[in-house]
Amino acid sequence: MASAQPSTAKRAQVQQAVLAATEELLGAGGSFQDLKIEKIATAAGISRTAFYFYFKDKRELLMRLAEDVTGELYGRADSWFSGDEGAPEDQVSEALSAIAKLYFEHGPLLRAIVEVSTYDEEIAVFWRALLQRFADATEHRITTEQAAGRSPEMPAGPTAFALVWMTERTFYQQMVQGAPAEPGELVAALNGIWIRAVYGT
Repeated sequence: MASAQPSTAKRAQVQQAVLAATEELLGAGGSFQDLKIEKIATAAGISRTAFYFYFKDKRELLMRLAEDVTGELYGRADSWFSGDEGAPEDQVSEALSAIAKLYFEHGPLLRAIVEVSTYDEEIAVFWRALLQRFADATEHRITTEQAAGRSPEMPAGPTAFALVWMTERTFYQQMVQGAPAEPGELVAALNGIWIRAVYGT
């Protein structure tokens, strides 16, 4: 007897359609809170009932979207985290430039996750945990640089925490109110702050 469960490929296809539809609808305006499941399902080409087969609720959907995007963001920052060959200034600049590009490609989604985190504690805890992954990787890089004598003494953990959350807030505020500089200038400013904080130069 054939299984009633969809194939792994079918499940992945439907879930990706729902994720893409949600991000597209967010980009068209309006808040995530006001976005109805019926509208998401219709845009994804499935029924409301089918939506609940793949996602428990909108909260789970939002967290899945955020996981996907932050995974991409982390990958773009890996040149800094892993300490690839090259000057530290170039590594930080490359990582920040790539993150900025991806951040604004997914701006409506990232804006939604930040705003929902202000009133939904589960989302807030989830978002903080995602950002902590970046802070932990930054702390590891700082301690590595300190051990190699390239970075001065400083509390690595708090420094990493401050740098990561400063960067997140900067990009968020640029989306919300517009930054007082072009994106390239904003990345250059952030790059200078990171380099001075980590290397003291």
